[in-house]
Amino acid sequence: MTTSGTTTFDLSIDDLIEEAFERCGIRGTNGYQLKSARRSLNLLFLDWANRGLNLWTIEQATYAITQGINEISLATDTVNVLSAVIRDPSQGILTDITIDRISRSEYLNIPDKTTQARPAQYYVQRTNVPKVFFYPAADQNYTFVYYRIRRIQDAGAYTNTSDVNFRFLPCLTSGLSYYISLKYAPERTGALKTIYEEDFLRAAMEDRDTASVNFVPDLGV
Repeated sequence: MTTSGTTTFDLSIDDLIEEAFERCGIRGTNGYQLKSARRSLNLLFLDWANRGLNLWTIEQATYAITQGINEISLATDTVNVLSAVIRDPSQGILTDITIDRISRSEYLNIPDKTTQARPAQYYVQRTNVPKVFFYPAADQNYTFVYYRIRRIQDAGAYTNTSDVNFRFLPCLTSGLSYYISLKYAPERTGALKTIYEEDFLRAAMEDRDTASVNFVPDLGV
């Protein structure tokens, strides 16, 4: 027996919607139902942003900061900043130096926010246009290098595929089925929600960093 030799299976948005409606016991959708399902799909993506890390949405980004700068605006599709360093070009050598994240109240209580030195702390303001505030303000040119969580891209055209890792396709389908059932098949909502939560938990457990970690006890007196 032969195998296909391919590992490219994916679902276009219209196929995804069709599968979700079939799970709700509905075949032959009309134009409004397609529009309604696509809206539900976009809401589902936003829910995933609230549920925690989705590794395929984590990416590295940089921002050049100049002397005197203590505030920058990030891309509007930034959900959060996970970690960051300051890249120092002094003496012709690029050196990445850890910068610590602080809370809003900690930043607020800094007396003189215009003090200039190499930035050592940053506060992330998670508004519609996310901002980062540095302390101290930059005393020369640096590069802010950070890992961010970006928003999952909107569904868009029905011929698109989703901006989702292949491992989450079963979860995406069951989640959309659950959302659609709230409007078109309430008698199936309970069962579909259970399936969705099980699929999401299974995918989330796999969507994690598998690097080894060593814990050393503190034996200091």
